[in-house]
This record gives sequence, C-alpha cells and structure tokens, in this order.
Amino acid sequence: MPDLSAFPITHKWPAQHPDRLQLYSLPTPNGVKVSIALEELGLPYEPHLVSFDTNDQTSPEFLSLNPNNKIPAILDPNGPGGQPLALFESGAILLYLADKTGQLIPPDAAARFETIQWLMWQMGGVGPMFGQLGFFHKFAGKDFEDKRPRDRYVAESRRLLGVLNQRVQGRQWVMGDTYTIADIAIWPWVRNLVGFYEARDLVGFDAFPEVQRVLAAFVARPAVAKGLAIPARG
Repeated sequence: MPDLSAFPITHKWPAQHPDRLQLYSLPTPNGVKVSIALEELGLPYEPHLVSFDTNDQTSPEFLSLNPNNKIPAILDPNGPGGQPLALFESGAILLYLADKTGQLIPPDAAARFETIQWLMWQMGGVGPMFGQLGFFHKFAGKDFEDKRPRDRYVAESRRLLGVLNQRVQGRQWVMGDTYTIADIAIWPWVRNLVGFYEARDLVGFDAFPEVQRVLAAFVARPAVAKGLAIPARG
C-alpha cells in the first residue's frame, strides 16, 4: 500500500484509499476537466473538495501541493517509475492522464500536437476570456458603470466561439471522430458561459449552431454527467 504521509496535503485531506489517485478540486470549469477525464478513463481515484468558502486553497497543506493556490491538483501514488507524483494545472494534468493511459489523445505525432494545440487554445484563450466575462457580467464587475471592460470580453468571447464553431463544422468533436482531452478542456467552459455565467444572450450563442450541437453531445456523455458533480459540494 503506498504511503502518502510525506505529502502535507494528506494531513488536511486524509487518503482513505492511498492506492488511488487523489484529486483535490471543486466543480468549476477547470476542476471538472480532471474529474471528467478520470471518469472517461475509468481510473480509480479519490476526490477531495477544496472549498473556496473556507479558503482551503490558501491553506499551507494545499499550497504544499500547488503553490499557485488554484484547483485542480492531483497526487498520483503510482506515478512515473512507480513513485508518487504531485501535479497541478488542469492542462498539464489532462496531458499526464492521457499519456499515462494512452487514451484521449491520438498516438500519431501530428494529431497529438494538433490536440495539444487546441488544449492550449482553451488554456490561453477560452478560460481567461470567458472567466473575465463572467466576472463583469454576473459578479462584482457587473456593477461597474464603465461597460468597456465587459464589452471587450464579450467581443473576444464571441470571436472565440466563432473559431470553435468553424472548427467543429462537419466534425463530431474538436479532433474529428476522436474524442480527446481537447474536448474535455473546452466544453465545460462553453457550458459554464451560457449556464452559470448566464451569458447566452450577451454573446449571441444562438449564432453558433455547431457549438450548440457538440456541447449537447458532450453533456450527454455519462462520464461527463458524473464528472460535472465531482467533488460533491458539502
């Protein structure tokens, strides 16, 4: 049985199953990327809720695993060489899980890098832009009298949706017939934009029928439906 006691994060979130991959997360668009991937892959894992309400992400135990104090993070007791591996950043975790299992990423080198390209597109564009739009539309930023910041993120979000709409036209998924980590990275953010952020009308979502089609197929997947609620909020 692996001994994870050397990792301070396990003192705050004890591992009931130390032989399983430990997930420290919250069901946000970035957080559910990993829970969805784990469900799709069928890997045994133990989820731990990192509550923002109690600032768990700034606790010394969490910072010992992720000094950037963001979710998600993982601790894999069966990492490379059979040694435990601690990892943060959702994109890095998705790549790690894909490489670990040989799934959710094409084996062909060119297609692999094309998948990573779309993963990076989400990390560098979709996540930051949609997140800022959410702040200025739904949260504290909505009270700002100057609407220029909001409008900037609305315009960029529309542009990104247009890029995505063109990409999936005639394709089942981002990479064609193959469902990959690029889909797992992108579609939770699209879902959040029109759902939790309530920005459907603001971004003119009805103008992107191909995005709507693939989003519907994504949320209909059983592993996605389960992963979207993990870790369960207390």
